[in-house]
Amino acid sequence: MASVPKNIIVGLSGGVDSSVTAYLLKQAGMNVHGVFMQNWEDDDNDEYCSIKQDSQDAIAVADIVGIDIDIVNFAPQYKDKVFAYFLQEYQAGRTPNPDVLCNAEIKFKCFLDYALQQGAEAIATGHYARKEIRDGVHYLLKGADNNKDQSYFLYRLQPYQLERSLFPLGDLEKTEVRRLAAEAKLPTAAKKDSTGICFIGERPFREFLQQYLPTDSGNMVTPEGKVVGRHIGLMFYTLGQRKGLGIGGEGEPWFVAGKDLTRNELLVVQGHYHPLLYSGSLSMNRLSWTLPEKPRPGRYGCKTRYRMTDAACELRYTDGDSAELLFDEPQWAVTPGQSAVLYDGEICLGGGIITATDKRLIIG
Repeated sequence: MASVPKNIIVGLSGGVDSSVTAYLLKQAGMNVHGVFMQNWEDDDNDEYCSIKQDSQDAIAVADIVGIDIDIVNFAPQYKDKVFAYFLQEYQAGRTPNPDVLCNAEIKFKCFLDYALQQGAEAIATGHYARKEIRDGVHYLLKGADNNKDQSYFLYRLQPYQLERSLFPLGDLEKTEVRRLAAEAKLPTAAKKDSTGICFIGERPFREFLQQYLPTDSGNMVTPEGKVVGRHIGLMFYTLGQRKGLGIGGEGEPWFVAGKDLTRNELLVVQGHYHPLLYSGSLSMNRLSWTLPEKPRPGRYGCKTRYRMTDAACELRYTDGDSAELLFDEPQWAVTPGQSAVLYDGEICLGGGIITATDKRLIIG
């Protein structure tokens, strides 16, 4: 902790992770200030939005830890930079990851800018990721807890953002974080982790999207063109999805394998190992790298979704802002709109947004 900046603003979300982050920094003798970010206002009074309770929990934590806290509203920026993109992607038939953009645009941009304006030297968050400084270069590393590693969601951080960010939980496991919270008598010690849309909360997803986007039902079809059911709108389905299809009959379970926006058809197949569920390569754009120099073409590990084991691949650039990844082994349910994140061992290098995949047959 000797090299950690002294003046730090912590993003207090009202959850246990950010609570322990503030507690650890305060215990280490840092000058700590808290900020609760309010980034959603459209329907923050309904039963699914927890902003009021979360803000109360954040204030209670700040009181126990012994730090001041401000409530700062970034709702206009969130709606413009994150939510508008979120809706645009769903309307285009893709499956975006709002947490990735939320981190890049709100937590490590708007919040970081605010903190620096307040005189802070750095911000701290409760993400399970690590950072190392080697020869003056800041490296983003995987969190020590493999089950909670969140480097995947942080891959769009630019070097200047990484330099001003701290992740005090990076070397801890979740069980230890909860133990520390209970030991410090923090009110969030046993609070359930949020699994909802970033800053919007947990709510019935279909009903929520229908408030903002028109729905258009259509046919579910097999690769042979046989109609086997009806979908309620392509935006409500993602590649690899099994639940909620409502297709009867005998045989193996059905999975979503693709979308045809022109015909408004949902392609479905039977069996987890159907070849149309696998991709031998992917294309990606909107590249973003965590280090000052982009990775050289070559071999790396890749995640195409959170918590998956790194897949061996080869990186090839197609132009300045796009690239392709060729996998050693075909990967299951690679989904346009999601992120492909590259790793060199423990180092998170960055990545891009998946735009297309190349299907490959599975032998054996």
